[in-house]
Amino acid sequence: MRRFALALLAVLALPSLAPAAERLSGEAIERAFRGNTVSGRYTNGGFFTEYHDPNGQALGHNGWQANTDACWITKPDRICYYYGPPSDRTVHCFSVEVSGDLYVLRNSGNGMVNALAKVELGNPRGHTDNGTPWYCDGLISRAPGPPMSRKLAQR
Repeated sequence: MRRFALALLAVLALPSLAPAAERLSGEAIERAFRGNTVSGRYTNGGFFTEYHDPNGQALGHNGWQANTDACWITKPDRICYYYGPPSDRTVHCFSVEVSGDLYVLRNSGNGMVNALAKVELGNPRGHTDNGTPWYCDGLISRAPGPPMSRKLAQR
């Protein structure tokens, strides 16, 4: 997979040889990711795999640790992930491009390629919350807590 990612980055760096990539709307991202597993590599080499549960949970592993209280939501032009409880939550948003069956995730803030991924249908890796409480603050999952601030949700 590492060789594949490096080769793909080399091809993407050559605009005249790069395959045509289509930038997806939030609606198209949701159709592709909802109920499926997105697995790939970050440009720094770390591997991730996350099942995008239709209830908003992002189950699996974000590349550094197993997800807890991780949620996903689409916006008009990107997907955003919320990791951790409100007290120390991190938010990461990405625009998504697709070329064939390869997805390119770019940081919304600076447009840099963050990761290359493929979508696996369903939950073939069996990602689960292991029965632990999982809260998305009323955002998208089964959340009894207060809603997130609008400022944080707009990131």
